Parts: sequence; C-alpha cells; structure tokens
Amino acid sequence: MPDVVLTMKDVEAGYGGGLVLQGMSLSLERGAITCIVGPNGAGKSTVLRVISGLISAASGEVTLGVLTLNGLSPAQILKAGIAQVPQNRALFDSMSVHENILMGGYVIRRNRKLLNERLDMVAELIPITKDRAHDKAGNLSGGQRRMVEIGRALMLDPSLILMDEPSLGLDPKSVAKVAALIREVAATGRTVLLVEQNVRLGMDLATHGVVMEQGQVRLTGDASGIADNPEVASMYLGKVGT
Repeated sequence: MPDVVLTMKDVEAGYGGGLVLQGMSLSLERGAITCIVGPNGAGKSTVLRVISGLISAASGEVTLGVLTLNGLSPAQILKAGIAQVPQNRALFDSMSVHENILMGGYVIRRNRKLLNERLDMVAELIPITKDRAHDKAGNLSGGQRRMVEIGRALMLDPSLILMDEPSLGLDPKSVAKVAALIREVAATGRTVLLVEQNVRLGMDLATHGVVMEQGQVRLTGDASGIADNPEVASMYLGKVGT
C-alpha cells in the first residue's frame, strides 16, 4: 500500500461565489513528485491555494495524514508541514539572500540552534544561499531567485512542498538546475506537488502525473504513462510529426 501524505476528496472551491474546483480528488504519496498539468483555467493553481489555506474549500475535505486542513489558517497549515513556493517573484529585492532565507525561519527565530541547523541544511542542498548570502536578492538571475525561494520554503523543514510554475520565465540552463534541485528535495523524503505549463518538463521531472480540465481530474497515473498518452500528447504536447 502506498504511503499517502495528503488527500483531497470531492473538493469544491473558487472565487467570488464561482466554483473553480468541482469535485477535485487527489492523493499524494510520500517522497513522490506529482505534477499537475492542464489548460489555463483548469484550476491547477487553485488546488495549491486550497491546500495551503489561501482559499477555503466550499465543500469536500483536505487531510494531511490524520490532520484535517479544512478551516485551518495558512499559518497553521505551514506549521503542520506544508510550504509553498509561489509563481510570482517572491523575494525581497532590497534584502540580502541571507535575510530572505531567514524569513522562511521566522517562526523558529527564537531557537537559534535549530535556526542555524536549518540554515546549514539549506546551504548544503542549495550552495548559492551561502555563497551569495550577502548579495542583494535583486541582483540574482531568475534561476538563482527560484533556488533561493525553494531554500526559504525549506527552512521550516516541510514534509510537503507546493510549487507553482517553477520553470516560468527561466532560460533552459536555469530550468535544468531548478529541475535537478526539485529532484534533490524529493530525494530527502519530502513530497513535492508542482503545477507546470511546460508539460514535457513536468512529466519528465515527476513520478506521478495529473491532468486537470474544468476543475476536475481527467487523468492520473505514472508520469511516463501520461506523457506517452496519445490524447494528452494531442491536447498539450502537439501532434506527433508537427
């Protein structure tokens, strides 16, 4: 039996009275990288926002292990072990890399020993957070910024990391580095749920794939199988030979 970390069951959620997710169900296995793909407006980013508590589910249930997340605040969900790396530029440009990383450990700031242990852990996994610790975040390249954002999310040692479009706006070399880092994060035993518009990258990176359409799961399974699915290839990858 797979070790399921998080479960969404029949979740409905949306904005301004309208529903984006319409009976969304999903389960995440411990240590797996799951990638959600689908057309614009399918509800991919809404899934992440519901899990992180930024949007409340109108109905259905979200559980982390035995903990029900419905009704918890984003801060409570963060403390429970779920961190999110947002899609948009999320660093404070006028602050140093080190100061940005420290922001991720704000709730443990009084425990200096633990804080320093987390800083060392992040530096070992992401050397740029130490090598360029005193540089302004605004001076980093797009790929470097994304790696620092991931490092900041790791400061609370989350069991589940949500990533919204981690390759967005990056050059191919930076995409490769960020993809390698995501694999390293999963290799530490953490679970990763990411949303990607780059379907080829997402399915190559992931162990599990989810195809969404109109707020529901249309297809789920091994990422390699989804990438090779003719229907998915036609919808999102372009027809073979074109």
